[in-house]
Amino acid sequence: MIIHLNKNIPDTEIQSLAAATKSTWFRSRKDDIPILVTYSSVKELPEILVDKTISHYITDSDMQLSSRRYRKETREIKIGEIAIGGNNKNTLVITGPCSVESEEQITQSAELCIALGVKVLRAGCYKPRTSPYSFQGMGIDGLKLLDKMRNTYGLKIITEVRDSTHVQEVISYTDIVQIGAKSMYDHGILKACGKAQKPILLKRGFGTTLQEFVQASEFILSAGNEDVILCERGIRTFETKTRFTFDLCGVTWLKQFTNLPLILDPSHAIGYNYGVSDLSRASAAMGIEGLLIETHPNPKVAMSDAAQQLNHEQFTALYASLKKVAEAVDRVLI
Repeated sequence: MIIHLNKNIPDTEIQSLAAATKSTWFRSRKDDIPILVTYSSVKELPEILVDKTISHYITDSDMQLSSRRYRKETREIKIGEIAIGGNNKNTLVITGPCSVESEEQITQSAELCIALGVKVLRAGCYKPRTSPYSFQGMGIDGLKLLDKMRNTYGLKIITEVRDSTHVQEVISYTDIVQIGAKSMYDHGILKACGKAQKPILLKRGFGTTLQEFVQASEFILSAGNEDVILCERGIRTFETKTRFTFDLCGVTWLKQFTNLPLILDPSHAIGYNYGVSDLSRASAAMGIEGLLIETHPNPKVAMSDAAQQLNHEQFTALYASLKKVAEAVDRVLI
């Protein structure tokens, strides 16, 4: 159950009420309402809260704050002057290389964004690689290069946090914090991002059910950060001809039952650049809130995920076609 309390109740009293009802609590940053979240098995308002409650919402599972039973509309999330979700029809395109590799490379990527009108640049600085011998990212030096691109070109920046040792660095240098598939269960990261005052993009783990995915978002939401975006990037199945299986059925379920904006990542799903454009267009046709597409000035020399990245010419052609697909489903590509 989700319980909205009266605004004038002091935090010390809310803490006592939360302890008495075994609830999690936070104060909404958007409207200053204290919110208690009890176990979903609670179906009646606790007696001690009856005269202190504005409204309450009964849910059928521990996917509570993210549920359309709680909020029918998709949450609006603002990234500077950009907005997704809510009543607008925007589909946000995010692009850039898998990893920051040099100032020249990331500058070329930023200039591609400016040339096409793409507003958000992505690139990894801390890379959670499967092999310890693979490129691990430039770390803080990469973050500083992304910050330079932001200051020089006015772009918004998204990059991934790998573990809790550098989560504050990533938060301070970026506009959107990405929690990658391999970090989805890291409670240190989830809780730190819950306290952050920036949008969080949470990627689905490649062996994660939809319920596990959404419940991970609840750790961020229940810690007070109401700006969470879900990202589908493919799951591991029996298939071996593609890197992962892009779960568009799961995307349909998330659209139907959750109130969180959805961004899709076809690059990581298929793992090969020949299929990225088709999957991007299919994703845009679903009327989702955004796309994350990897590009590189010269994918052949990329230091990570070379096979899945589009070159700039390929991405330019794809971007033009995505505008038409978005228009066909009453969306606006931004």
